[in-house]
Amino acid sequence: MGEPSDPYDSLSHLIHSFRTALERDNRMCLCGLMAAEYDDLPDAVRAEVIGFADDIVAWVSQVLTKLDASSSSDSVKQHAFAIYAAIAGAQLTARGRDDITIYDWVIEGYRRSGLIPTQRR
Repeated sequence: MGEPSDPYDSLSHLIHSFRTALERDNRMCLCGLMAAEYDDLPDAVRAEVIGFADDIVAWVSQVLTKLDASSSSDSVKQHAFAIYAAIAGAQLTARGRDDITIYDWVIEGYRRSGLIPTQRR
């Protein structure tokens, strides 16, 4: 995903990327699907699934650090994991209902609750 420049735009880009999969024949993030079947995966695939999630969390952590450099690394990582899990969960829920508007509605709830930071205008 590269070095995040504007943190708000970066988070919006991540959210849009997960939404785009739904727009394409109601698809999901492949690693999210495989994570659901983690116990049945070969060790090499398990490592890739974990690596994907770790990469996303590390990237979101960079974004969050740009928003608040005073937060502890543990706090930032926990928040980043929560954002990743929330976006993936919104995608799964929308897919299960075959309704992309559910994704948008849930993401907006995350923003209103403060889980996903939004730029105050």
